[in-house]
Amino acid sequence: MITLSVVVPIRDGERFIADALTSLSRNARGDFEFIIVNDGSVDATGDIIDDFIGELPGLVVIRNPAPVGLADARNAGLSAATGRYVTFMDGDDWLAPGYLARLVEAIDGLGCDFVRVDHVQVEGRKRVVHRAPLSAPRGTVLVPRDAILPAEVRTMVDYPYAWAGVYRRSLGDLLHFPGSLHTAEDRPWIWRLHREAATFAVASLAGVFYRRMVSGSLTQVGDERQLHFFDAFELVFKDLEPEFLPKAARNFCALLAHHLEIGDRLTPALRARFEERGAQMVRALPPELVAESVSRMSVERETTLRALVPDLPPSPHVRVRRDREES
Repeated sequence: MITLSVVVPIRDGERFIADALTSLSRNARGDFEFIIVNDGSVDATGDIIDDFIGELPGLVVIRNPAPVGLADARNAGLSAATGRYVTFMDGDDWLAPGYLARLVEAIDGLGCDFVRVDHVQVEGRKRVVHRAPLSAPRGTVLVPRDAILPAEVRTMVDYPYAWAGVYRRSLGDLLHFPGSLHTAEDRPWIWRLHREAATFAVASLAGVFYRRMVSGSLTQVGDERQLHFFDAFELVFKDLEPEFLPKAARNFCALLAHHLEIGDRLTPALRARFEERGAQMVRALPPELVAESVSRMSVERETTLRALVPDLPPSPHVRVRRDREES
């Protein structure tokens, strides 16, 4: 019987996949399986994976002849998984030795649907621990819906990383990603998980090492896939309960401002399309929620959004907030 399935999608990751697989070998156990989804790589990624066949116990390789994208690559791994639990790792990241055993121990002990954990962000030689933003006590079984609000602070839906946790495979379709998205697929995923699952907890583990600012990653690429950000939030807003709309609106506006701030990576034509789509979605939201959202931002981000949508209503908290910032 397999206890844990680890799903690892990878495309053209020859620089890092050996590190990822080596870290998995330092976590291997007889009841673990490692499902590597080679998503149409054209570099040496496939050859490096083949080198680990016979050396990494529980290795399963799925080869996509052509790329299908991160969401569907993860879904393919989920479909092949046989473990009681499932977790994820990106092919350019790595795990601390023994981390997976501690992850299984956490969800076994808590007995909930899923457990979220901390992670270590890596930029060159810099290491920074990022904590899951839970205001309630850690190591306590909670209702996921209760961790969505309040709207004005960072909560668990602002921490969408699928690889920062472990999940009961019996959650079924709740674990599948929207395959139509080639970026921001984790946003509707985390919202649906917290709206529909029954129980969860946060454990104080930080064994995932996440490489940030990797060239070629979707966060660095400036092609049409960046427009999927809007498709992702359309899925978040779809059928959303009114009580959660202020949070989703604030979440969307903050991320939109961030994308506009780094818009130089887009071609002028694509940036024009991005701005047009962004303005349309902002105007489709209740004006009072948008005004409340931008009033809580930095002056720079508020200015960015008001340049995009000049007819935004006045911010109710602008004077208080700016006085506080200037002091």
